[in-house]
Amino acid sequence: MSGLAGFPTGRSPTSSKVAAAAHPGDTPMVSELFRLCRDLVDIHAVRNWCQARGVVLRVLSGPLSNFHDLSADDATTALIINVITAVGQFQRDLQNLLTAEEIAAAETEGRYRGRPPALAGALREEVRTAFRDQGASIAALARTHGVSRAAIRTALSGLLPGSSA
Repeated sequence: MSGLAGFPTGRSPTSSKVAAAAHPGDTPMVSELFRLCRDLVDIHAVRNWCQARGVVLRVLSGPLSNFHDLSADDATTALIINVITAVGQFQRDLQNLLTAEEIAAAETEGRYRGRPPALAGALREEVRTAFRDQGASIAALARTHGVSRAAIRTALSGLLPGSSA
């Protein structure tokens, strides 16, 4: 598959098939570029791959959909693609940074651990004791405490076969 060198095929299972089937003059179309490319590097790799093979890439929606040929080798196309992809990469990097900051702030405040358990503290120990010592069923414990069977299983972690503490 030396014809695929430089083509980012890890994004979707069909991208390698499309790349293998593309011939000079073909016009593969993708609904949105993110279905084919993960980031700025992938966009440029696909564009370079198309240019080297004479393949015309057409994007049907998104910011790069106005180009008849995304792989055109002219200065205007190159400039606009570089600007749009750089802004997109900046947006993604900024979003990742803000998410990391929000997670750090939530962890500092002690509120980043997901949903609190339905059964905690003394109630959890009551359920564990009833299950272990009295042989109460999961369904009966769920009905008694007004919670789901999944909540009971979570409270019983470490006591059920195949679960760890």
